[in-house]
Amino acid sequence: MLACYKARAVPINVNWRYVADELRQVLADAGAKALFHEPEMTAVMEPSVARGDQYEALVAKGSPERDFAPRSGDDHYILYTGGTTGLPKGVVWRHEDIFFVVLGGGNPAGPPIEKPEEITRTPLENRALRLRVFLPPDDPGPEQFIQLSLSPLMHAGGQWSALATLLGGGKVVLYHERGVDMRTVLQLVERERITSLNMTGDVSAVPLLDELRADPDTHDTSSLQLLGSGASMLSGDAKAELLERIPTVVAISEAVGASEAPVEAATVTTRTGARPQSLKFNARPETAVLDDDLKPVVAGSGQVGRLAVRGRVPIGYHNDPEKTARTFIEIDGVRWSLPGDMATVDADGSIRLVGRGSQCINTGGEKVYPEEVEAIAKTHPAIADVLIVGRPDPKWGQQVVALVQLNDGASLDVDELDAHCRPHLAAYKLPRDVITVERVERSPTGKPDYEWARRSVTA
Repeated sequence: MLACYKARAVPINVNWRYVADELRQVLADAGAKALFHEPEMTAVMEPSVARGDQYEALVAKGSPERDFAPRSGDDHYILYTGGTTGLPKGVVWRHEDIFFVVLGGGNPAGPPIEKPEEITRTPLENRALRLRVFLPPDDPGPEQFIQLSLSPLMHAGGQWSALATLLGGGKVVLYHERGVDMRTVLQLVERERITSLNMTGDVSAVPLLDELRADPDTHDTSSLQLLGSGASMLSGDAKAELLERIPTVVAISEAVGASEAPVEAATVTTRTGARPQSLKFNARPETAVLDDDLKPVVAGSGQVGRLAVRGRVPIGYHNDPEKTARTFIEIDGVRWSLPGDMATVDADGSIRLVGRGSQCINTGGEKVYPEEVEAIAKTHPAIADVLIVGRPDPKWGQQVVALVQLNDGASLDVDELDAHCRPHLAAYKLPRDVITVERVERSPTGKPDYEWARRSVTA
């Protein structure tokens, strides 16, 4: 990837789980000229790619001359994202914009740098990188910022974590197995002296806590000082227990965002603050929640709107001008990105995420956003994981249904879940049926597979 950028080529990410048809779609959409893969992927690659020169032949006939122009801030960074529905789409950024938005240009532990060249001062002035923000003034922090991300490099979270750490003078540790095993993760934390661990919401936090509970005296987590999370919900209960079980952690940072808007809102949980909450974030100056008329919603009104961010935003979607026009909107001369997250604004100005607009359930004319219900349902002691979806209903249009993965030996019926959720949710948001599944299906980064969920409730 770094070599491609050096040569002014544009690398794209390919999910190694794709089958041949999916791979062909992404490569055709991107107009890919070359494909790099591990030998074990050959069985999928062979029927998907037109045969051309192999790497060795290209090297043999290539010229050693540097015949490409100087790199530019206008060069493209393209991230293919599948989201939770639809075909993968390429989000196109300018290098300079993505750098300042999420790859370290903001210099969060000091004054923002003014131009990319100034990043050379970041590791010198900020030995602990992002940690210094949360440490006491007399604590110099670790000698080196060492990060491990549980999001694979084929996804935004993994790429951004790795590139931001490298650009900030830190050290990146790569997880080396296909599947994530938390015992292996904790062994890496101990052996490599990881200072920052990036997770994928409760998808990572719950099994991590299970392992810490099972062997509380086995794992040395004393190097950990910062936990991060994105791409999936991190519940308040999980944050509270992580702080309890890893006493050296000084902060848990969490962001809501998308490939089209990496940090729409963020929150930081520390030991001195109030008890952690789920789906509540601090608004940024560049963030707004807009109603159907593209006007800011009234704080404290409970009105749901589209989460939007301005400033440095992507150019658009590769080969999709219509979707670009729907997502990137100009309001009073300012360009905004509205990737589809729905939220309300509390009276104190904080943002409460309710879910993706594309997953909204319409029951009797009322709108129900799955993530809001999932956040409450997940706190039931019998539930290991849950997805909320709508099922066609002749009377109400759609019926709210919970697909639940239970903890070992647990049982749950709809009345028990109703009693648990009713004190916290309006009656129309309560699940009307509970379907138990062996495992809730999610993507490798923990994003919920709502297409699978809808098929499961209508089968």
